[in-house]
Amino acid sequence: MAKTEVILTHNIVGLGAESDQVRVAAGYARNYLFPQQFAIPLTGANKKQIEALKKRRAEREAHEFNTMSELAKGVQKLICVIKVKAGEDGKMFGAVTTGMIADELKHQFDITLDKKKIYLEHPLKTVGEHEIELHLHPEVKGTLKVRVESLTPVTLPTEAPAEAKPEEGKRPRTEKRGHGRRPDGGPAEAPAGDKKPRAARADKGEKADKGDRADKPRQKAEKKPKAE
Repeated sequence: MAKTEVILTHNIVGLGAESDQVRVAAGYARNYLFPQQFAIPLTGANKKQIEALKKRRAEREAHEFNTMSELAKGVQKLICVIKVKAGEDGKMFGAVTTGMIADELKHQFDITLDKKKIYLEHPLKTVGEHEIELHLHPEVKGTLKVRVESLTPVTLPTEAPAEAKPEEGKRPRTEKRGHGRRPDGGPAEAPAGDKKPRAARADKGEKADKGDRADKPRQKAEKKPKAE
């Protein structure tokens, strides 16, 4: 494949920055770089533009450095909240990716950040707070706090309440059936309608029976006629 040398007029990730002289495929230069004005052919006349391109490059990089430095100071004070679906035990369905973080930064704080500048060793798979590293510039790094919250409330197991134990040296208080005492200390009057004790009723019945039996012989004796 034929190659050609070009002078880049813009920063192209993976290829170079302004004023860089690079070799690319002739078709790539002809069909993409030149029409988009991202590069110009390397000729004697065009070489004169290299100094101007270097100056513009220095100004751009200085601006990017200052912008990213300010951004790094700002984002470290923020907490980006991402809500996800999770089970009742807090286990997530899926994971949080750099694209999701970039979208929430734009939505919550109106910060536009390329997801490639968000560094994750692996997607986030647990709820809670995480500290994410940002590669904002070759000379600027920052950190961002990301809080992953579950849309489903997490239910924690509840412990049964412990039974109250009587204090040492004290017997458990038991309720006694029957009549209590008046506030002045005397015995309380029996409530109306209370029946008498069985023992009293039994004694009364026994006395009545004895009386009846004692009267019966006397009655028979009175009926017996007197002897003449």
